Amino acid sequence: MRLAWLAVALVLAACSQDTPAEEPRSTLDADEVVSGYQFLQADTQALQDDDFANPGFLWVDQGEALFSNAPPQSKACSACHGEEGSELIGVAAHYPAMDEKTGSLVNLEGRINLCRTRHQGLAPLDYESEQLLSLTAYVAHLSHGDPIKVDISGGVSDWYERGEDYFFTKRGQYNLACNQCHNDNWGKQLRGDTISQGHGTAFPGYRLEWQTFGSLQRRLRDCDAGVRAEPLAYGSDDYLAVELYLAKRAEGLPIEVPGVRR
Repeated sequence: MRLAWLAVALVLAACSQDTPAEEPRSTLDADEVVSGYQFLQADTQALQDDDFANPGFLWVDQGEALFSNAPPQSKACSACHGEEGSELIGVAAHYPAMDEKTGSLVNLEGRINLCRTRHQGLAPLDYESEQLLSLTAYVAHLSHGDPIKVDISGGVSDWYERGEDYFFTKRGQYNLACNQCHNDNWGKQLRGDTISQGHGTAFPGYRLEWQTFGSLQRRLRDCDAGVRAEPLAYGSDDYLAVELYLAKRAEGLPIEVPGVRR
């Protein structure tokens, strides 16, 4: 595995080693932005498309139960947001977003935890916990098929720029940046797979490599580990900024949660 990753690093580094640092950053043209779904094998696409076979619906169903049932000495999410989440349809397509009270950027997981602490008198849930994954999956699925559209005006622009910087910064022992795979080499074959554009439209989702459900930040941590960089902590400001940058970069693509990926 280590030798295989080294070969990957050498190939990608060779693709970009002659690019002067002062050249403009490579971007995706609006008419070429496509979901990672397009790069999956047909059987994986079929798994995502089948609401009965898609394993991610186990988490969506658990999230629906958590959303509808009141915790002890508290109220249910549905008490504020409507039966079957009627008040939240389409909302996930606009996250990450600024929290007005704190002036900080929050993703969907962060918003759920803020609702718990502010309105339910409950403790926040840990990243990758079954409860938070399930609630996030359910709320995101309420926006299934809605096009992503995030606001990067005002103070949010600083977060966007921070996420963009992270995307284009080389890191790790392999000295690779996100853009070298997902902007410069998407569509090419790598170790039997096709490199995608790196959009987060399917997350939280089920990843075959994990054999379980996980958040977008778990996927980001995997990418950092893959280039032999130290993964950041869940919920870190840098990863929140990257989530915002990726959402803006994928603008117009539909939310696929629960997606299935390799």
